[in-house]
Amino acid sequence: MYELRQLATLVAVADEGSFGRAASRLGYTQSSVSQQIAVLEKTARGPLFDRPGGPKPVRITPLGAVLLQHARDLLRRADELSDGIERFRAGDSRIDIGTFQTVSNTLLPQVIRGLRDAHPGCDIRLFEEETDDPDLTGLDLMFFDGRTDDTIEDLKLLDDPYVLVARPGDFPAGPVPLETLDGLPLVAHPAICHQAVVEDFLRARAIRPQFVFRTEGNEALLAMVRAGLGAALAPRLAVLRDDPSLRLHELTPELPAREIFLLWQAGRTHSPLAAHAIELARSAAAGLTD
Repeated sequence: MYELRQLATLVAVADEGSFGRAASRLGYTQSSVSQQIAVLEKTARGPLFDRPGGPKPVRITPLGAVLLQHARDLLRRADELSDGIERFRAGDSRIDIGTFQTVSNTLLPQVIRGLRDAHPGCDIRLFEEETDDPDLTGLDLMFFDGRTDDTIEDLKLLDDPYVLVARPGDFPAGPVPLETLDGLPLVAHPAICHQAVVEDFLRARAIRPQFVFRTEGNEALLAMVRAGLGAALAPRLAVLRDDPSLRLHELTPELPAREIFLLWQAGRTHSPLAAHAIELARSAAAGLTD
């Protein structure tokens, strides 16, 4: 078995042409250098250096030249390994994050910016999907609007309350009674994720809006409200920016707020980059609720 320490000694002797100068370069005693070369020669089953004696430099043998070539390559790869581990510890690695539309427009840009500023060499991969059943296969982290089973750990980031979105003047100023929604034309997201929770909440109270259009796109939802197709029930973060063409009304009683979580596989050890992303997500969520 060839040890990296012995191979480094071989390279030093070949470069310096002297056991003594190799010892000085490595910080060893000359006897230690001689012992390590002797071990290598025993392992390689042949001499690695010709030793003319006196002031003349030692010369690498043909067998030594073969071992020297591989020694340089192994030492280079060992250095690359050490460098890769140090860069990983510093956060210059890869992170795969699952997301959904609202988070992609609000929380996630702040997380990405923070990661890029702190770790310019990091590799960030994003995957956006609207789904009832979060699949964390191949992902380090995933934003999701709900809790899951015990195979997944979660961090609750914030509550995202629902509002009624309408054109100015369609409803009186102030909160709108929930029963007003019965029979009302509404545009809505598909009845998956937390939208299904909201609709179950309404049905349990015998409130049945007339859903005239469903879309996954927040902008399409708001565009249909502006066009007069109907009002919309939407999480507040879906209409975060001020828009003079829309009015947001609270509902009384309130609908169940959408809970936004950050998920990861239970028992998984985070990379430094993923750990930093979690803290950035926590900070970004706190900024949205201040």
